[in-house]
Amino acid sequence: MLKKISVDELKTGMFLQSLCGSWMDHPFWRTKFIINDTRDIQKIIDSGITEVWINIDKGIDVHPPTKPMIDDGGAELPAASTKPVEVINKIIEKPKATQTSDEMQRAAKICAQAKKSVKSMFEEARMGRAIAADHAGEIVQEISYSVMRNPNAIINLARIKNADDYTYMHSVAVCALMVALSHHLNLDEDQTHEAGLAGLLHDLGKANMPTDILLKPGKLTVEEFDVMKKHPEEGHRILQESGFTDPVPLDVILHHHERIDGSGYPHGLKGDQISIFAKMGAVCDVYDAITSNRPYKAGWEPADSIKRMGEWCEQQYDKAVFQAFVSSVGIYPVGSLVRLASGRLAVVMEQTKSLVAPKVKVFYSTKSKSYIPTEILDLSKPTIDVKGEKIVAHEDANKWAFKNFNEMWAGA
Repeated sequence: MLKKISVDELKTGMFLQSLCGSWMDHPFWRTKFIINDTRDIQKIIDSGITEVWINIDKGIDVHPPTKPMIDDGGAELPAASTKPVEVINKIIEKPKATQTSDEMQRAAKICAQAKKSVKSMFEEARMGRAIAADHAGEIVQEISYSVMRNPNAIINLARIKNADDYTYMHSVAVCALMVALSHHLNLDEDQTHEAGLAGLLHDLGKANMPTDILLKPGKLTVEEFDVMKKHPEEGHRILQESGFTDPVPLDVILHHHERIDGSGYPHGLKGDQISIFAKMGAVCDVYDAITSNRPYKAGWEPADSIKRMGEWCEQQYDKAVFQAFVSSVGIYPVGSLVRLASGRLAVVMEQTKSLVAPKVKVFYSTKSKSYIPTEILDLSKPTIDVKGEKIVAHEDANKWAFKNFNEMWAGA
């Protein structure tokens, strides 16, 4: 049974079920463990958390008063009840839509904390320990709320990675992409959560891949690629041995490299043999991989990535899933460098109802070959500033070599 207590009542031997408040404020990457060290109690107190849930079936309880309480008149009062307090399911108000700029700071915090948690899960897997899937669910919930407020922010912040954190941030990015894609496929709330959880855990098997292969700064040999192709089955094994039974994440972790023409792995499934969730995982996984900087290559520009994936769609991806994915990120995803009819260059800031007319930030003139004062234009609205202006092509940001290009759309 669960009981809610003050942090001042914590003691070693208690089973910590959960900490009250957002998981981003927690001092641990996971909860649900026996407190064996007083330093853990101090961490909780120092974090500013005031209340926690303990499980008195798995650890010690708060000791009730041993003497009867006496009021001022000398009459005995009944001892304080020791009946465990049941968890009350709170109705959480769904997040309201926000502008991309307003969501960026919050999304950056979610990305940072989620990366730390995913890294810890990978480390637990490497040491042969069970994965705390319940905590992974908390991460998915925070990411889902950010996507509901504004999908542009967290999806595109998670795309910015360095070589050291690629594997972890890739998991965060695929989680966000799966949630956004679920909305465009009209999946219900439970299915969307399962899809997000699948995205977060899809590459868990890489925790047990040889580091020299996983981080190799170059193309893998045939033999090395054969080793890496084992990561779906390894991830599936890790989840099962952790007592994980949710069929959707188990399916996606095993089959996100399957392709509709049967050319994928590990089982060479084709067409309808592949579940809708695994088809979603395939698209989200590839998009984030090819748009991210890797140790051996620079990421492709987002709009160019969508174009190339469209060319591969006939053989590799489910057409309906891919079309829904394009609707979720846009033909010109946030962060794309585009050329306008006026000859000016702009970076895509936010999607609108029109896939071909996003909100952009103009910052460079190709005619004068110089930076110009920045200007935000909503190409979907026929205002005086926008009149006659439209996207005529996408550009490769790497070729232009702009300094701090990502900061133009992602902020500091």
